[in-house]
Amino acid sequence: MKARAGAGPLRRLIVLRHAKSAWPVGVPDHERPLAPRGRRDAPAAGRALADADCLPDLAVCSTAVRARQTWELAAAEWGTPPPVRHDARVYAAEVPELLEVVRETPDRVRTLLLVGHNPGLEELVLDLAGDALDDALDEVRTKFPTSAIAFLSWHGPTWSALAPGTALLTDLIVARGRKQTEGAKGTKGAKRAKE
Repeated sequence: MKARAGAGPLRRLIVLRHAKSAWPVGVPDHERPLAPRGRRDAPAAGRALADADCLPDLAVCSTAVRARQTWELAAAEWGTPPPVRHDARVYAAEVPELLEVVRETPDRVRTLLLVGHNPGLEELVLDLAGDALDDALDEVRTKFPTSAIAFLSWHGPTWSALAPGTALLTDLIVARGRKQTEGAKGTKGAKRAKE
């Protein structure tokens, strides 16, 4: 176990991969919207965060259309969404850029939501997690699909103190919405990655 409790308050980093996107012909990657499945899964991600009692104080979201739509649909599931900062650096970012963005978080923020893309998000989770509960690390290594939510906890006086191997991966959830069928409405909740 590499993760150790540090000095300072408990902080949580929630990492949300954008929901399933469409691939329209002639549309640049940055402008690709969510696919119908993504439009079902993104609200399920919002509900999963509410059910886990893990709503963020601040969200940082990629500027890509599919990430912005994921954020908007997820946040619409909460009574009062937190402030959001759209940051172009999150789009197509690797771990060093993502870590730089996270470390700029104001110290008053205890729970940060990062909405972005793979492979950067998966690699960030694996880099930060010194240990995990149950088999969450193995699950991330196996697959970090669209609408996956990783929950990382750590203690630190400031976000700038967050370093590789210092966080505990407490859970991994894959949010899935239910396809509407004739005469049926509603969505099923998120499911644990191992299910």
